[in-house]
Amino acid sequence: MAELKNDRFLRALMREPVDVTPVWMMRQAGRYLPEYRASRAHAGDFMSLCKNRELACEVTLQPLERFDLDAAILFSDILTIPDAMGLGLYFEAGEGPRFRKVIRSEADVAALPVPDAASDLDYVMAAVREIRGALGGRVPLIGFSGSPWTLATYMVEGGSSKDFRHIKQMMYSTPEVLHALLDKLAQSVINYLNEQILAGAQAVQIFDTWGGVLSGPMYREFSLNYMQKICAGLLREHEGRRVPVILFTKNGGQWLESIADAGADALGLDWTCDIQDARRRVGDRVALQGNMDPSVLYAPAARIRAEVETILSGFGQGNGHVFNLGHGIHQFADPEKARVFVDAVHELSGRFHA
Repeated sequence: MAELKNDRFLRALMREPVDVTPVWMMRQAGRYLPEYRASRAHAGDFMSLCKNRELACEVTLQPLERFDLDAAILFSDILTIPDAMGLGLYFEAGEGPRFRKVIRSEADVAALPVPDAASDLDYVMAAVREIRGALGGRVPLIGFSGSPWTLATYMVEGGSSKDFRHIKQMMYSTPEVLHALLDKLAQSVINYLNEQILAGAQAVQIFDTWGGVLSGPMYREFSLNYMQKICAGLLREHEGRRVPVILFTKNGGQWLESIADAGADALGLDWTCDIQDARRRVGDRVALQGNMDPSVLYAPAARIRAEVETILSGFGQGNGHVFNLGHGIHQFADPEKARVFVDAVHELSGRFHA
């Protein structure tokens, strides 16, 4: 593999000195970019785009051609594991992801296989290898997975949900069934992320999109517990350097201390967290990633720069900050506003690393 030319993202995750704060965006390859929309139209549908390694590589690199980003993130979907388990993932226009088969019983869970990541998800690994080769050491590549709890919510609900009725019924009525499902998913995620690392991912992020819908005790038992198992099972050294792990629980700000003790190198913060308070609470145990409200990108350029300055000042002097949005960039964001955001992070952050 080519020598890494820009490693400030990896160094920031390890709380090592950097010249400026590194920046990338969740969903940075996505529908807000006209070139992405063209690639998706060429592929025919979303999963065809994910499963074509050349096109997955193409869309992964598109935002790097526009913006001075410090990392690339694999173009894929968090629901590849349940799809490989045989649930039949598809996307309904206007409704998001759906499954042809749902998981509602002990027998359903028992029948689920743990996918062989190297073969059942070979298209993901092919994309990772293709992207690493195309990057040529330009910036690091991030691999990712959904958290067991988040994957389980989709599998039990059959798709997106507003009330999480079915999975919360399982959680409170037959918790042993849900634990069995989460155990299988945790092992699947470990295998999946380790295979991504072996294929070339240089950092990995676990997206716990729905952890924030739980109460504190339930979050620790049914979400954080399994992310901790994943952290303990991941390859943490590859190609002669550390492979950092980022945990991101949306609406998880009330549990930062517990998440910081789960074994990851960095915590992702959504925009509802105050980054100054977050740094005070977790100290130097982990790096912090985030956390500008994606809606700020609808504002004028001066307002975007002011918000960047506020967050940089909130984190303050020193190392261990990766700038990001507090969630994925919106599909209606203006790419030129995204450029203002990325450039502002680099232009304004140098004084915090003096």
